[in-house]
Amino acid sequence: MSGCCAPSRPADRPESSSGAPTPRTHGGPAPELVEIAGGTTLVGSDDPQHPEEWPVREVDVETFRIAPCAVTNAEFARFVAATGYRTESETFGSSFVFAGFLPDDFPPTRGVAEAPWWREVLGASWEHPTGPHSGLSGLADHPVVHVSRADAEAYAGWRGARLPSEAEWERAARGGLVGQPFPWGSELEPDDRHRMNVWQGTFPTEDTGADGWRGTCPVDAFPANGFGLHNMTGNVWEWCAGDWETDGPDGVTRGGSYLCHASYCRRYRVSARQRQSADSSAGNLGFRLAADA
Repeated sequence: MSGCCAPSRPADRPESSSGAPTPRTHGGPAPELVEIAGGTTLVGSDDPQHPEEWPVREVDVETFRIAPCAVTNAEFARFVAATGYRTESETFGSSFVFAGFLPDDFPPTRGVAEAPWWREVLGASWEHPTGPHSGLSGLADHPVVHVSRADAEAYAGWRGARLPSEAEWERAARGGLVGQPFPWGSELEPDDRHRMNVWQGTFPTEDTGADGWRGTCPVDAFPANGFGLHNMTGNVWEWCAGDWETDGPDGVTRGGSYLCHASYCRRYRVSARQRQSADSSAGNLGFRLAADA
């Protein structure tokens, strides 16, 4: 399950050791967060193709705050400049890049057997999203990617915030709607308008960019949901706090990404969830901040 949408780091990789102490005190500017009223919320779905979302259940959520957008490259760059933090992809020396973003003459790289469109690229990181030949020019307001859960938590701690729980994330993503698959309602493209950044065309060989983007888009590129939150589905998967299961160390991401397509992955819905090893990083893994009320 994790391989198709965003790959988990192979188990035979050595453990990472951060190149800088994890910042644990509030050192960055206080984030601007939207308050979401607490209450009982429906979480999950009964989609027969996605048992990992079963069942629909009631969860009590306390009032919390969440960022209107995912963390951007510019914001993460300020964190790195202030703290000297090195991400896990940098200490591992590699991360996963969608093969379609690599030049035709790119050297052979390690792939993912169940998802050959993913390639492990040496030197790929948040600052070099498709490998050492790339940079962040024109991407300042795009979501930071190639970050592990520990990287996301380190940044959140520096901002005096945290990652949202799954229940918080889904309550926020629904924007006040009940039982709808998307943050805006039941239709994927209401009035033939694109409402999120997902794959257009034939996956994985052709992305037409009909929604305006190939790869990531700015964090506020599409209209906000009823709570004023942008891109809760599509664009990048977002890390949440907590483990996939109570007895395992794997993490969980929510919301789908620019690589989601109906032909193989309908995980661009508010109930969608994906299992990841907590040290995973890829070109479609990002995060947003949350905090207690």
